[in-house]
Amino acid sequence: MATNQHVVMVPWLAFGHPIPFFQLSLQLARAGFKVSFVSTPGNTKRLPKVPANVATLLELVPFPLPGLDNEQLLPPGCEATVDIPSEDVQYLKIAYDLLRHPVKQFVMDQKPDWIWADVIPYWVVEIAEELHVPLAIFSVFSAASSCFFVIPTVLTGGDGRKKSPESLTSAPEWFDFPSPLAYPRFLATGVHEGFYGVNASGISDDERLAKIIQASKAVAFRTCPEYEAEYLNLFEKKSSKEEQAMISSGGSMFKRLTRLCSLGFGSECKLSKEQVQEIAYGVELSGLPFLWALREPDWAASEVDTLPCGFIERTQGRGVVCFGWAPQSEILGHPSIGGSLFHSGWGSIIETLQFGHSLVVLPLVIDQPLTARLLVHKGLAVEIERSEDGSFSRDDIAKALRLAMVSEQGEKLRSRAREAAQVFGNRDLQDTYFNTFVKYLKENGASNQ
Repeated sequence: MATNQHVVMVPWLAFGHPIPFFQLSLQLARAGFKVSFVSTPGNTKRLPKVPANVATLLELVPFPLPGLDNEQLLPPGCEATVDIPSEDVQYLKIAYDLLRHPVKQFVMDQKPDWIWADVIPYWVVEIAEELHVPLAIFSVFSAASSCFFVIPTVLTGGDGRKKSPESLTSAPEWFDFPSPLAYPRFLATGVHEGFYGVNASGISDDERLAKIIQASKAVAFRTCPEYEAEYLNLFEKKSSKEEQAMISSGGSMFKRLTRLCSLGFGSECKLSKEQVQEIAYGVELSGLPFLWALREPDWAASEVDTLPCGFIERTQGRGVVCFGWAPQSEILGHPSIGGSLFHSGWGSIIETLQFGHSLVVLPLVIDQPLTARLLVHKGLAVEIERSEDGSFSRDDIAKALRLAMVSEQGEKLRSRAREAAQVFGNRDLQDTYFNTFVKYLKENGASNQ
C-alpha cells in the first residue's frame, strides 16, 4: 500500500534498543512508509541486512559519533553500551548528545512526517518543535515498567522517589490496582542511581525522559492488552497520551534434536565470574540438555577460562556452549527448545513467549526485575531464588530449571506458557494492532496537519 509518509527513527545506542527500532522500521517500510533509521556507523553495521523488497523505503543513516576531547573517557570505535564498562555509559551519552546537530540538519532537509525517538535523546524535542514535526516515543520497555517510572514524570515533571532507593522496593502509590512490581533491595540502589543520579552528561535519565515524553504526541509499546491491559489502561488514563500496541515474531531453523533448555543473558548484562560459574554448575546439576549462548566476559583470558574446569567434558553429549553471538530468535523457534533461562529483558520475553516456552528468569539490571515480577505473578515464569545480597547458588539454578521444565509441579507453568503463545505468536492479532498503528500515523503525520 503506497503512502508518502516519512518516518525518522532515533534509537539509543544500547543494543536492546536499535533492534526493536529496526524491526518496527521494517514493518513500516512493508506498509509503504519511507523510513530513515538514524544511528552511528558501528551500530548500523550490527543490524541485519535490509531486505531487498524494502531497500528503497528503509534507509540506514549512519552519522559518525562525535569524539570527546579526552579519548580515554570514550575510546574511538566505542559506539554502543556493550563496547564499554557500565560506569562509562555517561560518556557515551555526552557523545550521543552531540548528534543533535547533524540530526537537526537531516530533519530540516528531509521534512519528515514523524520523528519516533527513544527515551534518551531528549534533544529531539527542540528539533521537532522548531521544525514543526510531530514527535512520538517508541518504548522498548513493557507498559508495566513504563508505568512504574513514567507516570509521575508525566503528571508533575518530577518524581518524589528521587529521594530514596527504598521507594523502589514497593509498588508505586499511583497504581490503582494490586501489583507485584517492585525492586529487590539489592538492586534498588543501583537502579535509583542510574535513573535519577547525576552523570557526566549533565542531565539524568529521568530528566531526559521527562522532556521527551511531555513533548510527545504518542507512545507506542511492543505489547498487547491481552498481557498488560491494566498497565496500558493506567498509562493512558494518567498520561492522556495516545498509545498503540503491537508484538513481534520470529522464525525458526535447525534440524530437530531433543527437547532442551536455552540459556542467554544478552549483550548488555555483564556476568561476574562467580555468577557464570554458579550458572554452569547449576545447569550441570540439573541434568537437563542445554544450549548456552555465552558472551566471553572481559575478566576471562580465553573461552577456556570462562567456565569451570571440566564443565565442557562433563556435559558433553547433552549440552552445547556457543561463545559470542547466536541467532536467539531462530534458536527459540526450534521445536527442540522447551524452556529458557535468561535475564527477563522485555525483547527476549516477547521472543520466547511466542513459542510457548517455560521461563526461568534471573533479572540483573534496569527493568528486568519488574518484568520478572510480572511474569511470576502471571504464572509464566520461575525466578531464581536470591540471597539478600543478590547472590544465588548452583542449587538455586538447578531447582528452578527442573521445576520449570520437567517436574510435575511445573506443569501448570508450562501450560500457561503454551496459552501465552496463542497471544504472543498470533500473527492475525499482531496485524490487527499494527494496522491500527499505521492508520494513526497516516492520520496524524505532519502532511495531514
